[in-house]
Amino acid sequence: MKALILVGGFGTRLRPLTLSVPKPLVEFANKPMILHQIEALKAIGVTEVVLAINYQPEIMLNFLKEFERKLHIKITCSRETEPLGTAGPLALAREILIDDCGVPFFVLNSDVICDYPFEEMIRFHKSHGGEASLMVTKVDEPSKYGVVVMEETTGKVEKFVEKPKLFVGNKINAGVYLLNPSVLDRIELRPTSIEKEVFPSIAAEEKLYAMVLPGFWMDIGQPKDYITGLRFYFDSLHKKCSSKLAVGSNVIGNVLVDESAVIGDGCLIGPDVAIGPGCVIEAGVRLSRCTVMRGVRVKKHACISSGIVGWHSTVGRWARLENMTILGEDVHLCDEVYSNGGIVLPHKEIKSNILKPEIVM
Repeated sequence: MKALILVGGFGTRLRPLTLSVPKPLVEFANKPMILHQIEALKAIGVTEVVLAINYQPEIMLNFLKEFERKLHIKITCSRETEPLGTAGPLALAREILIDDCGVPFFVLNSDVICDYPFEEMIRFHKSHGGEASLMVTKVDEPSKYGVVVMEETTGKVEKFVEKPKLFVGNKINAGVYLLNPSVLDRIELRPTSIEKEVFPSIAAEEKLYAMVLPGFWMDIGQPKDYITGLRFYFDSLHKKCSSKLAVGSNVIGNVLVDESAVIGDGCLIGPDVAIGPGCVIEAGVRLSRCTVMRGVRVKKHACISSGIVGWHSTVGRWARLENMTILGEDVHLCDEVYSNGGIVLPHKEIKSNILKPEIVM
């Protein structure tokens, strides 16, 4: 089997982190976002992954070569010279995706994190005999999304309703598809939306089916959702493989610590914290609902609550970060500095307080 991951463009919603690396290479729970998907695809027998990309493909491929060797899976890039939407990239990669066997292929949005129940999806796809399957997930406020209206018993999709004012259902597109090669005959090589153009036409012919996603789901393409997704992911990891999570008198809830990180005395870590490789967390530090990326140093008695600290940054003594503060790569926050929702671009030194959410250039 093959799979195509819609990597897309500049990752503006996750700046300043994406000023340093393409969005799919930003770590989530100490692993590049896209690697969560590639490992899950490899586990069910996918042999080739195509990355549909229009920004920095060389960086992506160079980085992923190492994992190509480790995982014994072929990773190729299909480069767009112009943005092609969510369906155009499938037409562009047609020659790679189609083989003589006529086997269905997966399509994934690169921002999606979930339990990836690919085996269940393959069984579901075979059982209904249609042309395409998509995963849907239940949400509390469907009026903010495009809703998938479907038959509850069979999963047959009836229609799509964009941001409904009246309740028509609570299931939305989860960004994971399994498609027969014949779907490619429906897509022209131009900017096209799979959600708004391709799927409605397949549904009109009663050949589109939806499977309700078991477990958690999150689009982690922006900081607030990234942190929420971390909580969902850790909850799932705790149920499946709790041995990967840290334990100890200084740990509250779910915490993931790379084995090369050093944590000082008197710290209190958690809940929902990821500490990356080579990090140094000095004595008396308090961390909660945050990610501390590779090579970061958090100095004595600093406090980080709800935020992301980018690679090789420093948080000074008695500094306090809260309210979704994001530090880009190589940012140095001086001692006793307070940040309330600051978004700091890479390679900056911050000597004064950030009293309200703002971008620091």
